[in-house]
Amino acid sequence: MEIVHWVGDDERRVEVSAAVVANLVPLVGVLAFGWRAATLVAVYWFELAVVGFWGLVRALFAGQPSEFDRNGLVVGVLADRSAALSLPWTGVGIQLSTLPVLVVLGPMVAAIWFVTGAVTVGPLGDRALDPSAITTVTYAIMAMFSIEGGRTGLEYFYRGGYREHSAQTAIQPIFLRCCVLLFVGMGTSVFAATADPTVARGESLSAVDPSIAGSALVVSIVLVKLGIDLVSVYRDRLATWGESHGLGHVTGAESSAGNEDDADDEITAIETVPRTDIRVRPPIRARLLATAAHLRRFPGAWFIGVLLGLGALLFATGRAWTIVAGLAVLSVFVPLLLLHLDYWLRYGGVEYRVDDDSVLAYDRLFDDPLWRVAAWDERDVRVERDRLDRLFGTETVVIELADRELRLPGLRDATPILDVFAHRRPAQEAASATT
Repeated sequence: MEIVHWVGDDERRVEVSAAVVANLVPLVGVLAFGWRAATLVAVYWFELAVVGFWGLVRALFAGQPSEFDRNGLVVGVLADRSAALSLPWTGVGIQLSTLPVLVVLGPMVAAIWFVTGAVTVGPLGDRALDPSAITTVTYAIMAMFSIEGGRTGLEYFYRGGYREHSAQTAIQPIFLRCCVLLFVGMGTSVFAATADPTVARGESLSAVDPSIAGSALVVSIVLVKLGIDLVSVYRDRLATWGESHGLGHVTGAESSAGNEDDADDEITAIETVPRTDIRVRPPIRARLLATAAHLRRFPGAWFIGVLLGLGALLFATGRAWTIVAGLAVLSVFVPLLLLHLDYWLRYGGVEYRVDDDSVLAYDRLFDDPLWRVAAWDERDVRVERDRLDRLFGTETVVIELADRELRLPGLRDATPILDVFAHRRPAQEAASATT
């Protein structure tokens, strides 16, 4: 059964009101202050900056952890960790998993804003903004900033909308608005250029007279943007209506939902952290060096080393031996550093709490339970020992589930964990006897 998340009526009314008021600002500029097409393009570009700023604020304080692939190098560590930095006297916090998302998406939003300006405002040159309209445009931008900020404060923080979003879902609407503003800005520039008979074909848009677009045309552009904004507000209902009339469907939604259900069945939900005296912790020496299996787990890290090695070969052709030696060292050091950083974050603070019928992995560094496997949930349990295990007198327990493999490396004594899955021993011993 597919569950459709409906935006609440109160939240939708606020979004509609904000969209209408925000679009009334340039409409007032057109009708009352004589803004023309070029001025409107500049205003929409600044509006994009406002939307991007508040979108990043919402992403920063999103209440849900971001989603990462567990097999991702370093960032995959955050897939099972929901640690957050809480702000005093508020229910708002910054999720640890939010930070890498902002590191990537923050510059991306800035780049989109810059490119949009280069495509829409740049061709208009110094005629993009009428000097007589600078004051009214400044007030308009301040009004848009206040409207978007008030909407964020009311719906996102005061009414708790942040609890339903991760950084990824909070920032998604920014890209839709970017597409809308880019489309409208480019359309306005084209309309202005085609309406100016003095501009020769192929001539720069900076030659366009910013006053040539009449009020009717500019008002039409504002109304088109308002219509697109309203469609984005009601996109969930429009999508459901389209599916009900056979106009489209979400491909793979049912299969992915089924896969998530299967995955959830393999690991018992962590409702409470069991109190137990049996806690298995790897010794400190086993936490410092990554196992051979972990070094083989992320071939992408070694690809970085290959790129650095190729760079060393290029400088070798120029006999820049100092740079060659530096790149050669980095080609080995950087992959090892990344792999060990991932290993330290994944296992450095983890202990395994064992009770009669389950094993719980608890990260003491982040004060966060990671996973809990109950007896009979696993498909196979085995013990591995590599050279590092033999050197330190430790062993690695591997628990195979339907959807993934859990590794418990560097254990001095794995007996308490193996006892939880003791029902497998008779079968394994019988198999060994027959062979």
